[in-house]
Amino acid sequence: MKSHMSALLCVSAMLLAAGPASAHFILVSPDSWLVENVLGDPQKAAPCGGTSADPGTPTGKVTAMRGGDKLHIKVRETIYHPGHYRVALAVLDRKELPADPEAVTRESPRGPISVSGKIDPEPKAPVLADGLFVHRAPPEKGSFFETDVTLPNINCDKCTVQIIQFMEEHGLNRDGDFTYHHCADLKITANPALPIDLSWPGQAPR
Repeated sequence: MKSHMSALLCVSAMLLAAGPASAHFILVSPDSWLVENVLGDPQKAAPCGGTSADPGTPTGKVTAMRGGDKLHIKVRETIYHPGHYRVALAVLDRKELPADPEAVTRESPRGPISVSGKIDPEPKAPVLADGLFVHRAPPEKGSFFETDVTLPNINCDKCTVQIIQFMEEHGLNRDGDFTYHHCADLKITANPALPIDLSWPGQAPR
């Protein structure tokens, strides 16, 4: 019994110590490009979650979509932290993905702590949606954050949709500042009934 209680106290202490610097989410839909564990790791490094220490295991999954259709985004926050989410799309190369949101910070004895992250009220390529799921209280247990975002009418054999979480009141994440990252690979085929969106890289008029 003593050893069992000691183990519980040890785990509790670890969780309390990690609380201010921990936050995680799982990408439920579309299918992630990496195998995620029960917390959603790996997700710390930009642009798509793997790090040099933990590059992750590719799933090989590619979600087929039609241009102009709505892509369903569904995430589950496994460890709560206040903040918001953003969705972006890279067509030819992941280098097209935007930098993590600019952060306002405050100093603490443990280093910089995030106060807020910049949200673009009128997002444009490569950002599809910004300021999603703003929350400053834990979501209901077992619940999801869900929305639909409209894809541009383009052609791409393997482009990347990136879903990130900016975390407020969070210590600096060595691999990704104050942001966690997930990505999914898409194959988008343009809808012939719609004009091609030439504002995206690699597109040509019909």
